[in-house]
Amino acid sequence: MAKQHHYKVAVSWHDNNGTRGYTSYSRDHIITVAGKPAINASADPSFRGNPAKYNPEELFLASISNCHMLWYLHLCAVNGVIVLSYEDNAQGIMEEQNDGSGKFTGVTLHPVVTVSSKEMIPKAEELHSEANKYCFIANSLNFAVNHQPDTLVKENNV
Repeated sequence: MAKQHHYKVAVSWHDNNGTRGYTSYSRDHIITVAGKPAINASADPSFRGNPAKYNPEELFLASISNCHMLWYLHLCAVNGVIVLSYEDNAQGIMEEQNDGSGKFTGVTLHPVVTVSSKEMIPKAEELHSEANKYCFIANSLNFAVNHQPDTLVKENNV
């Protein structure tokens, strides 16, 4: 039987003026998880949100990137690939329909991984596909997550 994991997130929004009109209410809200710092969020600026705060689309993209990285580092560790650093500049495309609905149609991760030896490069690059197979978030999507990795080497000159 599959093991289930349960998560709880609280989203809180308040505006003393209420939703009297589409342009009049604040999109700012707070995302909390018990025992963790709050995330100040808003809508995307395209939807009247605060550009200084995280929006759901950014958090969605961050979840995909973060999940991939964690699985990738795990797989590197168990396959003898020594990763010294990992940076990703993920990009996502969301298409908005005329009726205001929309969905993400694609995400591309651009991880830059530094390994400790050039011999590790082939395996390091191969493990991105493997990480994608295990990533809980990627497995929950209705579109493919693409990867354009770049692998660098920082050999220890001891």
